[in-house]
Amino acid sequence: MSQPSLITLLIGALFTENFVLVKFLGCCPFLGVSKKTDTALGMGMAVVFIMSLASAFTWCANYFLLSRFNLEYLQTIVFILIIAGLVQFVEMFIKKSMPALYNALGIYLPLITTNCAVLAVTLINVQNSYDFIHSVLYGAFAALGFSLAIILFAGIRETIDEKEVPQSFKGFPIALVTAGLMAIAFLGFSGFSI
Repeated sequence: MSQPSLITLLIGALFTENFVLVKFLGCCPFLGVSKKTDTALGMGMAVVFIMSLASAFTWCANYFLLSRFNLEYLQTIVFILIIAGLVQFVEMFIKKSMPALYNALGIYLPLITTNCAVLAVTLINVQNSYDFIHSVLYGAFAALGFSLAIILFAGIRETIDEKEVPQSFKGFPIALVTAGLMAIAFLGFSGFSI
């Protein structure tokens, strides 16, 4: 299978195949950590780091271990174990070096382990037969798309919190309406081709 160009991979992962707003993956941290822009930025950086490393490690595990010994049926289990280990490493690092961010992220940092977007990017890499470079870049670009969505959403939510909103829409309902409108806007990119 031919590998896509890097610009196609970038545009696809950021806009036309955005994990949160088009594929609806990773909605839990998207809705939970998007109340403040700085917290959303911290979560975005953590997801970029995890998705990039997970793409690299799972590609190696799949290529050097699972494919060689015809163990492809274990991909999901092996990929989840790799992702869980990486998240634990990142959690310990953030707790030690950035305690304020660790406290702000709260329960959502360990939830990256069960974030379906992280597992999805590793499985898409295998499904599309990406080589190592394309796998890592797709993971990074998909995570940047996640970060773009969560930071934009956090900025909009901060602005909405300062405005007068009807009582029945305050809080989570207006957040869901906003997320839906953002998803519609991102679906507009689906006709964009390179």
